[in-house]
Amino acid sequence: MALKPSVMFGKVMHRRLFPKANGFLYSMYYLAFPLSKLNHLPLAVDRFAALSFHNRDHAERDGGDIECWARNILHDQNIVEADGDIIILTLPRVLGYVFNPVSFWFCLDKCDNIRAVICEVNNTFGETHTYIAVHGDRRAIDKHDVLEGEKVFHVSPFMPREGHYSFRFKLEQEACGVWINYHDKTGAKQLTTALVGTLVPMTKQVLRKAFWGHPLITFRAMLLIHWQALKLVFKRCKYFAKPKQTKPNITAARNIAKM
Repeated sequence: MALKPSVMFGKVMHRRLFPKANGFLYSMYYLAFPLSKLNHLPLAVDRFAALSFHNRDHAERDGGDIECWARNILHDQNIVEADGDIIILTLPRVLGYVFNPVSFWFCLDKCDNIRAVICEVNNTFGETHTYIAVHGDRRAIDKHDVLEGEKVFHVSPFMPREGHYSFRFKLEQEACGVWINYHDKTGAKQLTTALVGTLVPMTKQVLRKAFWGHPLITFRAMLLIHWQALKLVFKRCKYFAKPKQTKPNITAARNIAKM
């Protein structure tokens, strides 16, 4: 059964393990909908509103066809099995403002199996990088699969641009989950993160509930990013200056493991 446009109400968790422990758990909500339904949402698209979605916040940042951008990536990576819906999981604009640390594009086949996940990552320096999680043999990704990819994008100034990420994904009719861990160049786990929640069909009433239940969520996200950074400064964690961004800005994560 195809996923209907939804709002995901859930939690985001980060836990730094080394060299100084630090963690947080916050309530959040995300939009989750098939790109094919973009122009049929009970949500403002490409115009100002209390809650809205703007094409120029994603892909080439030019307001162009974002589904075409994703399909081109799948074509370039020879992921022909992802011939079904593409579900985007992302923060909305709130009163015209958004910062998306990461948006996830679940690329499905005709049977709604996950064949690839495009992870569109943004840092606070205005840069973006896209990781593609896909099995080397292109088989479906289930909720127990762990895919690994080299860290090539600078996100936090308190972690070096080295080592690798491990990714795990779950997308069901009423629930969604993403787990991403960071391992240093020796393979030691240094950071665990999770985004998990319940999917509720998107209606104007549900969107109002999200807006008033989590006021100014995108402003809050940016504020909390800087608050956590300040805590790491107080804990005297090592600071890593931002290196020049590497190219290409799209890389694949394909190593295979099992939970």
